[in-house]
Amino acid sequence: MSFNRVGWLMFVCCLGITGCTTTPAQNNATLANLVVVEPQAPDSRFQLELAKLTEIMAQEREQLDAEAMGQLLYRRGSLYDALGLTTLARIDFNRALDYQPRLADAYNYLGIHYTQVGQFDYAYEAFESVLELEPEHPYAYLNRGVAAYYDNRFDLAADDFSRYFETDPSDPYRAIWRYLAAVELTPEAAQQNLAKARLEHSNEAWAWHVVDLYLGATSEQDFLTAYATKGLAADETLTERMCEAYFYLGKLKQLEGEWDTAAVYFRLALTTNVYMFLEHRYAGIEMDWSQQQANAEKVK
Repeated sequence: MSFNRVGWLMFVCCLGITGCTTTPAQNNATLANLVVVEPQAPDSRFQLELAKLTEIMAQEREQLDAEAMGQLLYRRGSLYDALGLTTLARIDFNRALDYQPRLADAYNYLGIHYTQVGQFDYAYEAFESVLELEPEHPYAYLNRGVAAYYDNRFDLAADDFSRYFETDPSDPYRAIWRYLAAVELTPEAAQQNLAKARLEHSNEAWAWHVVDLYLGATSEQDFLTAYATKGLAADETLTERMCEAYFYLGKLKQLEGEWDTAAVYFRLALTTNVYMFLEHRYAGIEMDWSQQQANAEKVK
């Protein structure tokens, strides 16, 4: 959605913390417009590479030095991860570190996996190792921020997300995650900073429409029908796009207190099977939390 500068400045000045009121009929109308996509099929190229790597490690084990073995185990672990085989991936990442203790990317993956299962102390330890080995690692602050976010340490999450945002303010996902942590601390300031990011840094990246949705500048129905399915990049599938769209719709519904609807969106994100995406990794946590909150409200 395009906005002129004057309109956006007026919009920023008028921002508040209250959300739009929706009725069950409105929710039903929105859900009727859902785009149901086919789950992403396991990539045959990944499976063939897995088979080749396993063969190499079995047949040439004696000839491989520690560095080569560590790299092969790390690569196989990343392929297992991409196919959703997280236990096998975790085994290989740990084995890779036995051969190459300074492999920062292996620690980064382990930190993500520990976050997914709620072992936050181990996650923080893994991300600290990443930053010690590679202070400029491109994703360590994001992933440590996510760990802090799901550990309900929103102040720490906000710090890491802010640092991550500042390295590339034109990336809408960075603005979104900074907002998600900040809104738990200072809702009004979080909304204003999100609008400022939209005004100053937006580009053609589709996820700026998620920002518009959070700012109330576009409706949930328009987001689904006019933006989420349009303008796919050459290397992007509709399934991948909808994994993201459903996750961030779920987060919006949480903020609006619509827990049942949020759970539906997170369940849809899970059904995409886009295992590599952050949004898929944490959709299960979000779905369970949303359902717990929905059930708690029903017994009040």
